[in-house]
Amino acid sequence: MRPPEKPPEFPELLKGISSERLAAVLHQANPLPNGSYLHWDELRRRTPPEDLSDHEWWIGVVIARSALLQRLPLFDKHGVAFQFATPATLAIDLHHIDRDAAGQLRSSAGALGAGDSHRYLISSLIEEAITSSQLEGAATTRKVAADMLRSGRKPRDRGERMIFNNYVAMDHLRRLKNQTLTPGHILDLHRILTEDTLEDPRDAGRLRTRDDVYVEDTRDGSLLHVPPPHAELPARMERLCEFANLDESARPFVHPVLRAILLHFMIGYDHPFADGNGRTARALFYWSMARSGYWLMEHTSISHILRKSPAKYIRACLHTETDNADTTYFLLHQLETIRRAIGALHDYVAEKTHEQQQAERLLARSPRLRSMFNHRQVALLGHALRRSGEPYRVDTHRRTHDVVYQTARQDLLDLNALGLLEKTRQGNAYVFFAPDDLRDRLERLAQS
Repeated sequence: MRPPEKPPEFPELLKGISSERLAAVLHQANPLPNGSYLHWDELRRRTPPEDLSDHEWWIGVVIARSALLQRLPLFDKHGVAFQFATPATLAIDLHHIDRDAAGQLRSSAGALGAGDSHRYLISSLIEEAITSSQLEGAATTRKVAADMLRSGRKPRDRGERMIFNNYVAMDHLRRLKNQTLTPGHILDLHRILTEDTLEDPRDAGRLRTRDDVYVEDTRDGSLLHVPPPHAELPARMERLCEFANLDESARPFVHPVLRAILLHFMIGYDHPFADGNGRTARALFYWSMARSGYWLMEHTSISHILRKSPAKYIRACLHTETDNADTTYFLLHQLETIRRAIGALHDYVAEKTHEQQQAERLLARSPRLRSMFNHRQVALLGHALRRSGEPYRVDTHRRTHDVVYQTARQDLLDLNALGLLEKTRQGNAYVFFAPDDLRDRLERLAQS
C-alpha cells in the first residue's frame, strides 16, 4: 500500500499567505470539504473552490476543524495527544447507532422471543470468531469452522485453534461487561485468544518484550507502522484502562461508542503483543460496547465487514497517524463499519424469519401439528427446508438453543419418529438428516 502523503506543515503554509488571501480562505473555510472529512492526501486530488489553491483550501479546512477538535488523555509515541472531532457526519452515525444498537432485536413480525434471540447470538459469535481469525491468517473455511464450533469438537490445526479461541474469548467477554477493565483482564483476554497459536507459547498473555514488531502490508511487505517501544507498554496499558473506565463526568466527554472504537484503535497503534493484536482490539471493542449498554452489538460481526475492505481500515489508521494524531478518520471508518454490521444483522434476521415463517405456514395448516412442535423444532425445520441434506447433531442442537442434552436429543428423536429427520450413526453418535422431500412430508402430515 502506498502511504498517504502527509499534510504540509501548517506554520509554513501560513508564512506565504497575505492577509487578503487569508480572508478569502476563511470565507470558505469548511471542516467537511465536499461533504467529507478528507485527509490532505485525498483533498489534493480534488478540485478546490473557485479562486483557491490546494494549499489555501487545506488552510481553511485546518482552521475550520481546529474549533471542533478535542484532546484525548491518550498519546502517540512522540507524546502528542490524540484528538477527535465530532462533525455532522459523525453525529449522524452516532444517532443511528444509538437508535439501532441499544433497543430490541426485532423481525418483521415484532420483537423476537428469547429462543430466537439466543440463536442469533450464537450465530453471531461464530461469525465473529471465524472472520476475526481469518483477518489474521486463519485459513479454515467458514463451513468447517462453524461445524467445529457448533458440534464442540476439538480444533485440528492452528487455523481452527485461532477460531476456537476467539469464540471462547467472545463468550468470556460477555461475563466481564460489568467489571472495571484492568491490564490483567487484557492480558487474560490475549492469552485466551492466542493459546496454542503462537510461535513462542510464552508470548500468550504477556506484553511484547522486543521492539522488532512492525505493522506491514501483507500484500507487498511495505512498512506501515512502527509501534511505541516495548518499555513504555505497561504505562500505556494502565492509561488505556483508565480511559476505558471513564464515566460521563469525565472531560472531554467521549461518547461511549467512540470510546469503544478508540480502545480498538489504541491496541492496534500500541501493538502491545507479539501477535494477536487485531483479535484483542476487536474483542475489547465488543467489551466496551456491551459495558455501555449496546447489547445488540453482541449479535453483529464487525470483522465480517472489515474483511471485505481491509485497505480502507489500514488507510483510516494511516490518516490518523499522519495528520496530527486526529483519530476522526478512524472513528468515521469504524462508525460506518458498525452501521453496516447492524444492517447485516437486520438482513440476517429477516432471512431467518422468512425461513421460520415458511415452516410455520406449513405447520399451521393442521391443528394437530401446531401443538406438536416447539420453537426449536420449528427453527430446525425452517433451516432444513432451505438447506436439504444438512446434518443435525444432538450436541449442535443443544449449543444452538442453550438447552440440556436430553432436551436436544428428544427434539431430534421426535422429528425422526415423525419421518421429518432421518437418523444414521457416525462413530458413537447419531446424526440426523432432513430428507429431500421434507416439504412434501410436512404437507402430508398437515393433511393427515
